[in-house]
Amino acid sequence: MTAASSRPDGGRRSGRRLIALAVVLALSAHGADRARAAWDRWIDATDLPDLSVPVGTEVLARDGTLLRAFPVGDGLWRLAPPQQGVDARFLAMLVGWEDRRFHDHDGVDCRAVLRAAWQAVAYGRIVSGASTLSMQTARLLERGRAGDWRAKLRQARVALALERRLGKDRILDLYLRLAPYGGNTEGVRAASLMWFGKEPRRLTPAEAALLVALPQSPETRRPDLPQARAAAQVARDRVIDRALSLGIIDAEAAETARATPLPRHRRSFPAHAALLTDRLRRENPGATRIETTIDPRLQITAERLAARAVAGQADPVSAAILLADHGSGEILAQVGAAQFADSASGGFVDMTRALRSPGSTLKPFVYALGFDEGLIHPETLIEDRPAAFGRWQPQNFDNRFRGTVTIRQALAESLNLPVVRVAEALGPARVMAAFRRAGMEIRVRGDTPGLAVVLGGAGVSLADLVQGYATLARGGQSLRLHDRPGVAQPGVRAFGPVASWQAANVMAGIPPPGGQAAGRVAFKTGTSYGHRDALAVGFDGRFVAGVWMGRPDGTPVPGAFGGDYAAPVLFDLFDALGPRMVPLPPPPQAALTVPNAALPRPLRRFLPPGELSVPGPAVRVADRLTIQFPPDRAEVELTGPTLTVRARGGTPPYSWLLDGAPVAVGIPDPSAELPAPSGFSSLSVVDAAGNSARVEFQALGGG
Repeated sequence: MTAASSRPDGGRRSGRRLIALAVVLALSAHGADRARAAWDRWIDATDLPDLSVPVGTEVLARDGTLLRAFPVGDGLWRLAPPQQGVDARFLAMLVGWEDRRFHDHDGVDCRAVLRAAWQAVAYGRIVSGASTLSMQTARLLERGRAGDWRAKLRQARVALALERRLGKDRILDLYLRLAPYGGNTEGVRAASLMWFGKEPRRLTPAEAALLVALPQSPETRRPDLPQARAAAQVARDRVIDRALSLGIIDAEAAETARATPLPRHRRSFPAHAALLTDRLRRENPGATRIETTIDPRLQITAERLAARAVAGQADPVSAAILLADHGSGEILAQVGAAQFADSASGGFVDMTRALRSPGSTLKPFVYALGFDEGLIHPETLIEDRPAAFGRWQPQNFDNRFRGTVTIRQALAESLNLPVVRVAEALGPARVMAAFRRAGMEIRVRGDTPGLAVVLGGAGVSLADLVQGYATLARGGQSLRLHDRPGVAQPGVRAFGPVASWQAANVMAGIPPPGGQAAGRVAFKTGTSYGHRDALAVGFDGRFVAGVWMGRPDGTPVPGAFGGDYAAPVLFDLFDALGPRMVPLPPPPQAALTVPNAALPRPLRRFLPPGELSVPGPAVRVADRLTIQFPPDRAEVELTGPTLTVRARGGTPPYSWLLDGAPVAVGIPDPSAELPAPSGFSSLSVVDAAGNSARVEFQALGGG
């Protein structure tokens, strides 16, 4: 209302102007042909405001719910209406309150203009408005004033042009984006999230009525301001009364709506998976909708677990969690920092992607490669005794040695000397290649990796660690984990199914924290040098997860062990899956599940290649064990159900392993007939002295 219209004479002048405007509009719209043509040219020549209404980026969970919203460039919270639509009752209330003939007029409601004009003349003041939703949309697009008659004329012209060029649905969509709701909030979707913490797809009558009433005077009706609550209540209840009179709601619903308390506080917009959503927005500039594979329930659970894990710590620490479905490769929850807004604990650093020491979490991959190569079996005996590897003399974490142990015990107790012995026999280059095939990018200083890599002397991200454990969970076949919808393409085979199952079977026997029963989850913990990183990574028959705890700046956390810090969080996460958990798979048919005494003799005790179990003459280079046929990386055409293989050198008898499974044991001759494989296969031979050789080949035809 302008200053002139607040006085009787000013109201009458405004009324006369409105009458004149209504007459002009009516005559022009419905007059003679020449007048009508001139009218059409006038509307068609209207210079429309910019119709591109920027909306903030929204990142969505897998079910379409909002993970996080971002404001537009000018700081406004403005979002596109939901794709599933806005509550139909809200739309009916809006049209019934603001513009009952919205679907019948051409942008200007001449009847409403005449009514408002006669009322202004009769009462000497503006009693009711005549702005249609189309005119209000025109005003919102131009950021114009509502009461000035010249502005009204401009809004009428723009509204008429909008009706012709856009249609009702597009105009309503623009209004739902631009309607003001107080402060820096525009649009019904942002308002619904701010006042009710919900999407406007389904609103109660009380909620819908408040959202209809607020845009008329958003600052003086804000229910979060004590001085405005009474006005908000009156305005909302008037909308409820109108909805009742129009039959939009019944008397019972109206009574319940009037008794519903107003919201007292503005809510924060959703900000789940904060660091992930930040990254996705940077990677997709200009996108307004970014879909993800994140499960909203599991994401909220993971965020609560991370926050609880760091609560009460004497010094600021952070935590990161990643959970994925290793069958599909979809990432279901990702927490980059326990407290996103806490700069003291490095909340701005995404610790799922930062390079950190993996501690002992790489050991299962070394043993899996050893199983594949035919060097070891879970029941193979190995020495946990002091040893030097060049000038490096590794120690166990507790500075104790156990003597002769099985590979199973060595991995379960995370002993250092045995895994270094196996890695030395395999060679650091082959170990690093296995890491890469499993999907892990391992960073080391210099160009040549050393044996210290297997004890955590390298950099790897939590995301890559989970990726590697997903490969073991999938029987050795890698699959790239992803956070955007789409079918992941399988990668290369990193390990054989038997070797992968053997590594998982050992890890499944590790006692979980808190006295829980073993066997549900195959997992491994890790603690980096100086207690800088505490890790736990594991999987069941469907899910794979990893937890990191520490300080992003790399300073030590005294007393932080993976088993004490990270493992409880990992198992709480698996517990939260409830009935969705899937048991670990049974052993493959080719797996050799026997005690040490029943193993082929070369597998009973680990001996590095070239080291004899009993004194004897040195093996000449010419007598070194090799596989003569098939050649490494060859394509072999099969003509029958068997494959003839041939070794050279070494000490008989020989034992042959196909894809990690023994298929011929104690063969006195260097040649043997093996069952014909199909596709890509690995072939290993072990002689009586424990020497081994390995090739990979592709079998064609046969069966």
